[in-house]
Amino acid sequence: GGKLGKDVSNFRFVLPAIVLVGISIRNVALGDASPLGPGGPTNILSTVTKEQFACAMIGFLTYRIPLFIGQLAPVFGDSAGSLLPGSAGMAFQMAQEAKAASEAGTADATESSLFGKDLTPVLLVCGPPSSGTTSLVQKLIEEDDRFVPPKLVDRLKDPATFERLESREEFLTTEDSGRYGLTAEGVLSAASEAEVAAEAAATEAGTEQDEVESTEKQGKVVVVDANVDLAKKLRQLPGARLIGVWVGLDSMEKFESNIKAQIESGDLSIPEGETEESVIRAKVKEIVQNIEYGVVSGMFEFTILNNDMETSMAELKRAAEYAFK
Repeated sequence: GGKLGKDVSNFRFVLPAIVLVGISIRNVALGDASPLGPGGPTNILSTVTKEQFACAMIGFLTYRIPLFIGQLAPVFGDSAGSLLPGSAGMAFQMAQEAKAASEAGTADATESSLFGKDLTPVLLVCGPPSSGTTSLVQKLIEEDDRFVPPKLVDRLKDPATFERLESREEFLTTEDSGRYGLTAEGVLSAASEAEVAAEAAATEAGTEQDEVESTEKQGKVVVVDANVDLAKKLRQLPGARLIGVWVGLDSMEKFESNIKAQIESGDLSIPEGETEESVIRAKVKEIVQNIEYGVVSGMFEFTILNNDMETSMAELKRAAEYAFK
């Protein structure tokens, strides 16, 4: 069987010669009507035209192109995505990330993902800078105690753990101040630990048993206020079922207005050597790239145009209900 397969595989090398012989016979048989012209062939090498020879060779080499690309991909690695323009490069990068996440997961995790078993629901609220995601998430947590923030590691309260996780590069992200860090465990365990704490508090307060059971049955869900970089990492998080909500504005002018307001309030500082205009241009460029990711990533089932807080909150609450389904 192995020898037969090898013989068949090697047969492909004689195919170009067979094709050229067939073309030669046809050209000679056509006589004056052949592509060789009225003079006909002068020797065996002139029984096919240059164009016919080139087409036969190109057809033979075409099958090698995917193999060449496959061999070159490891050489270029991640840089290949940066060589492709716009959405094409972003799609290539997301395909690479999905492949890496698939290879990193175990067989059990893959089986669970296929059937939705043992997955922790994570409400992911994401948007470009100045879209107002933080205000929406904070308000949701304040108004609905079923939603909890992820657990953060505090550098001041637990410096040894923080430094260990930081040295191992286990943080998904760290706060701008550098005090708080977020890990995968902080996302996946936040809801279950909040449920245990709520049940213990209810029992201690003497709450009726049926009310405790009702609270436990309803459960809690972690909600993450994420930028695009964090969203990309959460997308690869094994054991998580993401409910993606994209928050944006309906015009670039509103983004620029919010950026200016942040600069005036001091929430957004202007680095030394930069001007307000250069900072705004950089932020607008980042916003455009983020919006492109939000559109092509396919990970956001819901979109909110955050033009009015009350309307946006109502839409976020409706989307958040899918975390319990």
